[in-house]
Amino acid sequence: MNAPSPVRRRIVRSVAAGAAIFAGRTLARPAFSDVFTVVTFGDSILDCARYNSFGVHPGGLIVRNDDRLFPDYRGRDLSSSAPARVDHRAQDGSRVADLTHQARGLQASEHSVALITIGGNDLLGGLVADHGPGISRFEQQLNAFLRRMPVRPVLLGTVYDPTFGDDSRNFLGIDASAARANLNRINSIIAELAPRFGELVDLHGHFLAGDTSWFTRTIEPSLRGASEVRAAFLPAVLRARQ
Repeated sequence: MNAPSPVRRRIVRSVAAGAAIFAGRTLARPAFSDVFTVVTFGDSILDCARYNSFGVHPGGLIVRNDDRLFPDYRGRDLSSSAPARVDHRAQDGSRVADLTHQARGLQASEHSVALITIGGNDLLGGLVADHGPGISRFEQQLNAFLRRMPVRPVLLGTVYDPTFGDDSRNFLGIDASAARANLNRINSIIAELAPRFGELVDLHGHFLAGDTSWFTRTIEPSLRGASEVRAAFLPAVLRARQ
């Protein structure tokens, strides 16, 4: 039997592709690229499911609310109005150097938004007492990651203060004013970078209006805290989808 000609092979491929497209339309399923995707990067502010007994985290709540736990958000999640999914890449304990690994295999999409919270573990790991180039390196690493990461827009959250600005709650073992100054330096860097790639989300300001029920284990978001992180990000996520 003679091998099919190049023209015939192209026709067969075209017919097969058309059949696949038609089948997709017949099933009325949205193409994967058409599903709005919330991609999470960073630390336990977004990866806090292990800190509550219901296993919920902010990215998941943004996509699909748990109406039993948070009835005030019924109908306010993304899935209530259109297909949406979460690509959860944030990992508890991560620092800025870990972001590149979290983005491994990530593909660009016109229907996605990136949520990033980073800097808290960098502070706890030494930057809270930094007097040298450490915070400058943090800025360089975060800027380099944001420039390479393909998802746009980026919603970049500031680092919250679990002491609510109260020096009597200081748990770090160093002078509270020095620690808070470096927290402010990190948040200033985040605030400067955010508009270049998307939008700033002021978690720091949002959590200053909270109370101790928003935290567990001193610094981690509780169940209520996970919802409050969601509350801070949600308006910007809705703007991104529009």
